[in-house]
Amino acid sequence: MERHPQTYMQLFNLLQRESYGVDELVRVRAAYELAMRLFTGFFIGSGRTQISHIVGTAGILGSLRVPAEVVAAALIHNVYENGDFGDGTHGATEARRKEVKHAVGSNVEGYVYRFSALRWDLETIPAIPDRVDSLDAIDRGALLIRLADQLEHHRDLGGFYYHAGVQRCREFVERNGDSMVDSAEKLGFPALAAELRQVFRETLEADVSPEMPGCRHSGLVPPQSYRTRIPLRLRQKLARELRILRWALLSPE
Repeated sequence: MERHPQTYMQLFNLLQRESYGVDELVRVRAAYELAMRLFTGFFIGSGRTQISHIVGTAGILGSLRVPAEVVAAALIHNVYENGDFGDGTHGATEARRKEVKHAVGSNVEGYVYRFSALRWDLETIPAIPDRVDSLDAIDRGALLIRLADQLEHHRDLGGFYYHAGVQRCREFVERNGDSMVDSAEKLGFPALAAELRQVFRETLEADVSPEMPGCRHSGLVPPQSYRTRIPLRLRQKLARELRILRWALLSPE
């Protein structure tokens, strides 16, 4: 299976080969710059960085020659779930949506918002193929991003970690793999359907020990230099007060 991009330059070169125009590349670049800011220090369950995952997802879509706005949306597809906006909240709040729209435009943000609103679980996935024909253009784009997201997670057996263990991952693929393949075909992307079928088959056939230890759950791993620090002047004042207290305790009465 062809390995999809994992860095921005690999993605940029792929999009150039697929004849995306300058304006389209600028739009994708804007989304990548936002992703760098909001996904800094975030790792997914397979141990890879979130940035490598979203670039890979965008690369899958770029190779299918979908509109640049969909490729750009793929670069920030789960920003409302995992992005660090620094606001202490979660989800697609009005303030967050406004920030994303300002960075990438309303059209791209529309795909991202629909992606976050798309229910994706064991109950809903099997019913999606029957709903494809009734979806509007934005929901179809959001579903396409979701399928590319799943392909990217599973392409290197990362799904074993993404779904919290070997057995749960295999159960997920057994119960939902055919539905995802059918959804890709109904969207009009047989090449994506073929890749999904192959990667799901490899997942089910992989010789992976159920006892194989996984990585930590997806989450932010900030560098030590980003720890909350007491302001310098306050530290100096506290140190001075501690010295005075120590002298008082050690001084004879």
